[in-house]
Amino acid sequence: MSKAVLRLTRRGVLGGLAAGLLASSEYPVQANNHGILVHKDPNCTCCTGWVRHLRDAGFVVTAVEATDLQSVKIRLDVPADLAACHTAEADGYVLEGHVPAVAVRRLLTERPAATGLAVPGMPVGSPGMEGGAPKPYDVVLFGPDGRQTFMRFLGVNPMA
Repeated sequence: MSKAVLRLTRRGVLGGLAAGLLASSEYPVQANNHGILVHKDPNCTCCTGWVRHLRDAGFVVTAVEATDLQSVKIRLDVPADLAACHTAEADGYVLEGHVPAVAVRRLLTERPAATGLAVPGMPVGSPGMEGGAPKPYDVVLFGPDGRQTFMRFLGVNPMA
């Protein structure tokens, strides 16, 4: 008679915790979410702040330091005028710049036909760019069919 062995891994436990947190959010992410892969400059502190924001929101994030971010942006079809300091991949979508976690959740829930989301520039008050009076900014949905404002924010708070 053999005994079944239950192996708990850190990845499995974190994945389960993230799934539970996301399921209780305003925009629950589907179970097929495979986490977020962030390509970032090794010397950029605002990128590290954005990664922390996503993790604090319950996402499983892997950050990879890249010295040639331009080739990543080209491979992922990020328009030059939407480019920011870091680029991420999330379940078939691209996230460019300081996209708030609530916008990422909405994207992964609604699954629009698009390449991804971008926050051009580095707006004061966006996730990772805290410190100072927040400025309103747009999260742009972009893809082969064009662009549109996906959500508007003041800091990390959605605006109506």
